[in-house]
Amino acid sequence: MQEYRIVGKGISRVDSLAKVTGEAIYTADLKLPKMLVAKVLRSPYPHARILHIDTSRAERLPGVKAVVTGFDGHGVKWGVFRYTQDHAMLPTDKVRYVGEDVAAVAAVDEETALEALELIRVEYEPLPAVFDPEEAMREGAPLIHEEYPRNINVHVHIEVGDVDRAFREAYLVREDAFRASGEAYAMMEPYAVVAHYHNGYLDLWMPNAGPHVRAKALSNLLKIPLNHVRVRRIAIGGAFGGRSEVQPADFAAALLSIKTERPVKLVLTREENATSTRQVHDMVATIKTGVKRDGTIVAKEFKVIYDGGAYSSTGPIATSIPYY
Repeated sequence: MQEYRIVGKGISRVDSLAKVTGEAIYTADLKLPKMLVAKVLRSPYPHARILHIDTSRAERLPGVKAVVTGFDGHGVKWGVFRYTQDHAMLPTDKVRYVGEDVAAVAAVDEETALEALELIRVEYEPLPAVFDPEEAMREGAPLIHEEYPRNINVHVHIEVGDVDRAFREAYLVREDAFRASGEAYAMMEPYAVVAHYHNGYLDLWMPNAGPHVRAKALSNLLKIPLNHVRVRRIAIGGAFGGRSEVQPADFAAALLSIKTERPVKLVLTREENATSTRQVHDMVATIKTGVKRDGTIVAKEFKVIYDGGAYSSTGPIATSIPYY
């Protein structure tokens, strides 16, 4: 009998001992010289036009080293596909979900940063919102992005064989409807990022499962050469698919570090982790099945609507890949 080296063997995880003994270093544990603490001002509205942002009082608060908004960026939007680049990370036109990042502060300590957030004034014009994917697709529904008619950003259609004929010839046809609610990832480690811009290079530490995706996205968003963006390896306190893409927190921390030329740490609260990082999509699915008398399946038709949230992000991948 062949002896296998891996299959059937008990393999120890290389990171387990450090984690259970408390020796593992996570992003929130990092301490760099002259490091600043960042906090984020978030939208109280699900959909509203931004009329004005006044950060002057926050900037004058002793201990505050920088305040940034979307107007400090380059107007570049992110998306996994060229035709779904709709996320500016810090918006300048309107907010599209409760908890969206609007402005960020870097200060000498957490207390000062939180106080500075209270001094930022944002004038909003509330707009009608949509909370259900089927309602969002109806004619006349409020548009979250004007470039997406009926709020549809990706439509995937795949057909194999003569499905209509197979249904006509089937002994029995059954149709079922399913609805799966979205889920908030509950990692033990809330999201955190440390950004350090120095000598033209941007170093980043964060729990992530896609370092090259982040580096490329931030290179584009910040107009920094890709070979000058370095995403460092560090322990991850849970991922489950929720640590694979660039987050607004990455952009805000990087922008603050560029502005101050000092390392900046941004640690999200548990509530922020649930509302301002990407989560599992809501889904509405209708499945039609045709079978022979003996139960053999001869035809299947799937109609699936994914609620991708306020921005496309990796939603187009989740929508299309399962069908190939």
